[in-house]
Amino acid sequence: MYKIDPYRADLPTMYDLPSEDPEEPGLPDEFHGFQPQLLRETFQCSTYPSDEIFIGTDINLYYDVQHTLWHKRPDWFVVLGVPRAARQESLRWSYVIWQERVSPFLVLELLSPGTEFEDLGKTLREANQPPTKWEVYERILRIPYYAIFDRYINHLRVFRLVDTQYQKVDLQEQRLWLDEAQIGIGVWQGVYAGAEGNWLRCYNASGHWIPTPTESAGIAKRRATQEQQRADQESQTGQTRNLNEPTKSLNGQSV
Repeated sequence: MYKIDPYRADLPTMYDLPSEDPEEPGLPDEFHGFQPQLLRETFQCSTYPSDEIFIGTDINLYYDVQHTLWHKRPDWFVVLGVPRAARQESLRWSYVIWQERVSPFLVLELLSPGTEFEDLGKTLREANQPPTKWEVYERILRIPYYAIFDRYINHLRVFRLVDTQYQKVDLQEQRLWLDEAQIGIGVWQGVYAGAEGNWLRCYNASGHWIPTPTESAGIAKRRATQEQQRADQESQTGQTRNLNEPTKSLNGQSV
């Protein structure tokens, strides 16, 4: 994990640093909006309370105290063991390592034509330029898991940090189980946000896909409807039984 010296008041905070760069390649399209949201909705980790999990989507990740403007901008990442903002005005503008003191647990990049070579670690660092994305994730921040999803061929690739280098993980059925967080991420075929296709979403220890809040509400509504139908059927059956039973006259004879 990334470590820094004790807090220094002279370093810039997230309020001092730029939070967006319109000239940066790989600006979000619709998929880059929906896919991170599905992961956010289903990332229900059992080893950390929800208020100690931060999920970042397309925000700047500042990592170097010597070059405070250097940053990367992951499509999606999760940090375990940091407080989540409890008030709207405290929501993060960026994720600044020297403020947070905890590096991400997993970073995900959604492959785009303009960022493919850098995402896959196939670019070399140019002289007097910031390190590549791969170098930052692997060597500087030492992020345990780096995932890359190519939606054009529906392919998930994951690299795990072993000692000082990333090694490719052999995935079974396009699924990755994160033992440290007791949650998995995999490729799911279905409909989300009205669009059918292959999406990344989380699953639990039983291998079942974790439902989104909308899906959970739908499940609860269907169960309530089924319970009501069952109760109505039982009530109707009881009424029919009563009607079919012979009545007794005053002298005890059936009529």
